[in-house]
Amino acid sequence: MHITQLNRECLLHIFSFLDKNSRKSLGQTCRQLLRVFQDPLLWPLLYFQSPAELTKGNFVLGPVLRYLSISWHSSRVKVCNIEDWMKSTFQRDICSTHEHIVNDFLLQVCNRCPNLLSLTLSGCGHVTDDYITLLLKSCSYLRTLQLENCVQITDQTLEAVSLYADCLQTLHVDFCRNITQAGLQRIRKKCPSITLKAERSANMIPDKKPGTIWASERALKKLLWH
Repeated sequence: MHITQLNRECLLHIFSFLDKNSRKSLGQTCRQLLRVFQDPLLWPLLYFQSPAELTKGNFVLGPVLRYLSISWHSSRVKVCNIEDWMKSTFQRDICSTHEHIVNDFLLQVCNRCPNLLSLTLSGCGHVTDDYITLLLKSCSYLRTLQLENCVQITDQTLEAVSLYADCLQTLHVDFCRNITQAGLQRIRKKCPSITLKAERSANMIPDKKPGTIWASERALKKLLWH
């Protein structure tokens, strides 16, 4: 019996044992298998190891997606972590090849995957509060949000959680240096039912543009002047 003689349920079962690349390769062999590859039922979980994988076209986004993870562990993450005003031209060129990829992908998730339950982002240094906020609004069933080493995430995301994440049960904001202790205290007070973890975040040195004076520095200067 040829594989194309199997019914759709059997083909979906076979595809389920393959990784994304293998599914795409098999789907390219004929129209029948391509339709199986494109079936959203095959894609409840997506795991990516770099932003480049988001552009391969070897997966399908749809309402069946429940678990999404983008974890990037690369030397380039260190470049993303450098403040924009401190980057060299070479470093900016490196970032320009991928800085919009994850945000654009999250926008697609917002539009196509309303039933998402879990999102993990690690090493995604260009992800911003605005896109996380939009995702929280669009994916109202989200239960787990784990952000690690996402340097542009600030207390704005914590505030968005308190406003829009009614179903959220677990929130991790580890090694996100622009999260503050005050922001963590507010989210704990507003959402006591959420299991919150913030390893090192509020203890790291946050970004500060040249010429920016924080409240604590203003207070110190006031004391010095008086």
